[in-house]
Order: sequence, then C-alpha cells, then structure tokens
Amino acid sequence: MKQLKKIAVIPARGGSKRLRRKNIIDFFGKPIIAYTIEAALEAAIFDRIVVSTEDEEIAEVSLRFGAQVSKRSTSLATDASTVVEVCLDLLEREQMEDRTYDVLCCLYATAPMRNAEDILATIELINPGICDFAMAVTAYNHYPYQALKHTEKDFLEPMWPEYVDRRNEKIGPLLAGNGSTYAVAVDVFQRFKSFYGARMRGHIMPRTRSVDIDYREDMEMALYFAQKLGLPKQDYTSKE
Repeated sequence: MKQLKKIAVIPARGGSKRLRRKNIIDFFGKPIIAYTIEAALEAAIFDRIVVSTEDEEIAEVSLRFGAQVSKRSTSLATDASTVVEVCLDLLEREQMEDRTYDVLCCLYATAPMRNAEDILATIELINPGICDFAMAVTAYNHYPYQALKHTEKDFLEPMWPEYVDRRNEKIGPLLAGNGSTYAVAVDVFQRFKSFYGARMRGHIMPRTRSVDIDYREDMEMALYFAQKLGLPKQDYTSKE
C-alpha cells in the first residue's frame, strides 16, 4: 500500500483581536503554540510541520520549538482571511518547491489540550476515495436545535422552529468540530476548498481536551482543565 505523504499546517497570524497575541500567549508557563507543535512532532507521521504566519515573534517561537515556518503574505493575515485560503496558498507554494502531499492536517495553535494521540486518531480516519475528510469533534454543551436568534425588534425567536420542541431522544446525539484538528485528502481539498465534505468522519474528544481559546473565558476554562488533568507547569523563561 502506498505510503501517504502528510503535511501539518499550523495557522498563526499575529493580529488576533478577541484575545491579543493569543497564538503565543503564556499557557502553563509555555507559549500556547508550543503544545500544538510538540503534539505534531510526537505524532511522528508528518513529512513537514509548518507554521504559517506573518509575525516575526510567532515565527521565532515556532522555530525554537521545532516547527518550520512559512511566511505568509500580509494579504492573508487580515480578519477577512480564512484558514482554507491560507492552507491552499501554502500547498501551492510547496508545489512550487516540488513538495507534494496526499494528506493535509490543519492544527489550530489555540487548542493546547489536544494531544498526539488525537492527531493520530484523526489522521487515521483518512482513506482517500473512501474517507476524504476528518476532524476532531466533541458533544455540544447545549442543544443546538434549540438555538435562538434576535429579531429586528430585539425579540428572540427559534433559529429552527421545526426542531425547537423536539425531544432530545428524537434528535439523537449531535457533534461539533471542536476547532482543534482537521484532516483532508489534498486533491479533494484543492478541488472543493473546504474542510467539510462528503465521506467525512470524526474523532470524538472529551470536552476537557476540546477547548479552543478565542476569549479570556476560554483561557480560564482551559487552565482549569489543565490543572484537573495534571498538566505540568513549565518554566519556559528559564530556557531563554
């Protein structure tokens, strides 16, 4: 059987607005991106592990922890830029260097509780032509089919009125991508330009490892779970 070539891409722009400098913010004594780089290295399945950034400090931290760095253009470092666009651009530039891949794994830098086993379990779901898309998923905290939205007059109404009164057992268990780990067959990704598609499978992760840090409250929750799970506090500053 052909050995699939795999690339891990860690998107990490410098201009985050909701939580400033979130991709290298301190988490348990170490820059948060370091946990994702180390998990990818521990997985030991990638031909390349690349951090895509426009930011010099993020690039320096990423190199220090063992990743390679691809300097993205400033046009792909705005609030309007998507991770899909970043990954497609990186793949195109890799091809220009005669480096091609069968599987792309996109790892978010702000999911420090995701580990090497989660990466491996997600990647192993990919079987090109049979399963082209895979992602790490977790259970919803609330019933999504009971979602509410504001009307123009600031009242609330059900987002999906046909489902809002359904009993939970009639709906069945629902899952959501937890914003940590996505894997996709490269040719299909380049064709459909999405991490979502037909023949998609999911690796289920517990909520304790599924915190994607966008806000200060997310950071507090992740730190709480890290303490509960016994993540060792590290002194990164002493290594500088």
